[in-house]
Amino acid sequence: MVTLGIIGVVSAMTVPSLMQNHQRKTYVTQLHKVYNEFSQAFIHFQTDKNALNLKEAGFSSQDDVNSFIKSYFKVVKECDTMDGCFADEYRKINGNVTSDWSTNLKSFVLANGASIRPAYSYEGNKILNIAVDINGLKGPNIVGRDLFWLYVYTNGLIDDAPPDAAANAPLTKEQRDEKYNSSCLPGTSSDGCFGKILNDNWEMTY
Repeated sequence: MVTLGIIGVVSAMTVPSLMQNHQRKTYVTQLHKVYNEFSQAFIHFQTDKNALNLKEAGFSSQDDVNSFIKSYFKVVKECDTMDGCFADEYRKINGNVTSDWSTNLKSFVLANGASIRPAYSYEGNKILNIAVDINGLKGPNIVGRDLFWLYVYTNGLIDDAPPDAAANAPLTKEQRDEKYNSSCLPGTSSDGCFGKILNDNWEMTY
């Protein structure tokens, strides 16, 4: 009985941690899949247009971006806004409700189950930012868990938010860490979580 009691206590202490680690790996696996699909699509887009970068390939407006999504991805649902494609509410890691986005742009649900809201945002070397809910309407609907911001640069690379207009992808480890510590970790904004995962070799360590 004593042995069984000890086993029960150890299980109670370790099982929740194992479940959390498994969930983190699941989130990262799906995020990596979305990342790879976008990376390949940008390469194909530039190749098809015989262009050296995304701007040259034809990204010059929100309509161009929406057309690209529908041409290079299998879209199973299209929404005029984020309503219907994304959950009604999202929270940051610190528990606060977040609204760090423009909800009046077209959103899409992809065949892989991810919801995306691409926004044309040409500034410096950045040309696009994409809100990605890796599992669509399913929970937990938390920034840095199943909701991420991916920033696309004119060279076709995907990274975190640029620290300044001169920044280009790939960002440095220091630039990503600074964004994580100032934004994702304290929950002041929704940036920085994706860069932390890149720095930690596709592991969710936070």
